[in-house]
Amino acid sequence: MEQLQNLTREDLNFFFNQNVQIDINNFIISLLFAAILSFLVQIFYIKYSSSLSNRKEFAKNFVILGVTTSIVIMIVKSSLALSLGLVGALSIVRFRAAIKEPEELVYLFLIIAIGLGCGANQLIITFVGIIFALILIMIYSAYYKKSRKDIEQTINLGVIIEQDLQDKEINNLIQEIKKISKELKFISMSRTDNNTTINLDLKPNKFENLTLLSGKVKKKYRNSKVILAYNDDLSL
Repeated sequence: MEQLQNLTREDLNFFFNQNVQIDINNFIISLLFAAILSFLVQIFYIKYSSSLSNRKEFAKNFVILGVTTSIVIMIVKSSLALSLGLVGALSIVRFRAAIKEPEELVYLFLIIAIGLGCGANQLIITFVGIIFALILIMIYSAYYKKSRKDIEQTINLGVIIEQDLQDKEINNLIQEIKKISKELKFISMSRTDNNTTINLDLKPNKFENLTLLSGKVKKKYRNSKVILAYNDDLSL
């Protein structure tokens, strides 16, 4: 029994006190790999991301995050005690960064994957995996832009005229709008003694035609307002 206890104590001492020496050359190569791949992801994020936030401001931290993650993994993997200490440290760390869009999380996970792979000295696998992910981003971005091409042409048109238009004038105005539209959908209209408001969804043949139409309306009705709004929730 005593021998068993001594053996167990020796095993624990071995696991907790064992330190694996990190080769300085591999350490530097891993850091360079992490920095280069993180910078590549940064370029792709700035170019292909559909995020509405400041992409350059968000992406400037990618290289530092990738290198830092790589350093942490390389240090932790050299000692079981350090790895257990890392678990305890992470349990008290709270990240307060506001992630506005899910796409930002995807790119952060890519950077963390780079750090993990390079820190574990799995350079070839990490390189192949990240390049494959970036190719998918390029393909998906091209497909996404093509599929949204028609949706982006859907415009909400609001015409507000500070007078009570006659039925004939309203019909003529709608006919003018039809001439410049591929598709037209009536949304709402309100009329008072001093105001006429028309709200339509449309897909214009050319966006320039909408600006010309707004000019005609302003010229014909001096106290008028034309509002153009894009909304990707609109459907015709």
